[in-house]
Amino acid sequence: MDKPHWHVLGAGAIGCLFAHGLRHSGSETTLIMRRGTTARSLPVVIERGTQRCEHHLPVITPDDTAAISHLLITTKAYDVHSAVSSIARLLRDNCVVILLVNGLGLSEKLREDYPHLDIFCGTTTEGAYPLSEQHIQHAGRGETRIGRAGVVTPPAWFERFSRATDTCVWDAEIDSALWSKMAVNCVINPLTAVYGCRNGELARRDELSSQVEALCAEVAAISRAAGFANIAGQLLPTVRAVIAGTADNRSSMLQDIERGRQTEIDYITGYLLQVAERHGIAAPYNQSLLKRIRHHAQ
Repeated sequence: MDKPHWHVLGAGAIGCLFAHGLRHSGSETTLIMRRGTTARSLPVVIERGTQRCEHHLPVITPDDTAAISHLLITTKAYDVHSAVSSIARLLRDNCVVILLVNGLGLSEKLREDYPHLDIFCGTTTEGAYPLSEQHIQHAGRGETRIGRAGVVTPPAWFERFSRATDTCVWDAEIDSALWSKMAVNCVINPLTAVYGCRNGELARRDELSSQVEALCAEVAAISRAAGFANIAGQLLPTVRAVIAGTADNRSSMLQDIERGRQTEIDYITGYLLQVAERHGIAAPYNQSLLKRIRHHAQ
């Protein structure tokens, strides 16, 4: 089989980290940049402790004519649809698409609008943040899970793709992994954003710790109704473990609000509340946080 040529849509921290990893592992890799980008290649620099590694990657924009056979999407959730729409004419039939984005509800919309695409989902705990444009600090090694519900055996392209990070596994139950991440995010992200605090404060401050418990109870009830009973049963200890393990971190939602940027709340808490409504479950704590985040983001 020919080596897949990966195009990466979303040149933020995670996008650059994976683009660099794909190129470093021998895959041809191209960045998709916004219209108006004139550079034909860009240096992607990854810092890991005292190590510094750089690759110059080719660049295309939506105005190019390149045919895309393998696409990794790492944009913000609210940019996914417009970003894919901008390059839709470049996507081959049966183009492999990996959606490595926060939140839920996006893959269903893409499948509905682009039924000719071969869409997979992923989640990662790799830690990365930008030092400048395409200059990334790899802050912590994590695990990446890729899959599609019911697909037990990974496709041929996955073996080479999995070399992009230290730990990348195929997950036939990716829906559970995605729901688990969303459930945790529904608790930590909006609370830290509203109170302007690092993750660890959610455990150290009694008034915030009690809100963590109340939110977990609501999210767990919705999780059970959605068919994720195992996640529901372990949600509170899971959230507490994540808070402890990321105590010094500032959530992405907090960072977005501090920088006056749009948040991904509609694809996290917003999606959870859609599921709650379908099952007739009241979720006043989550409703309140959704309103407060939307107010902060205005």
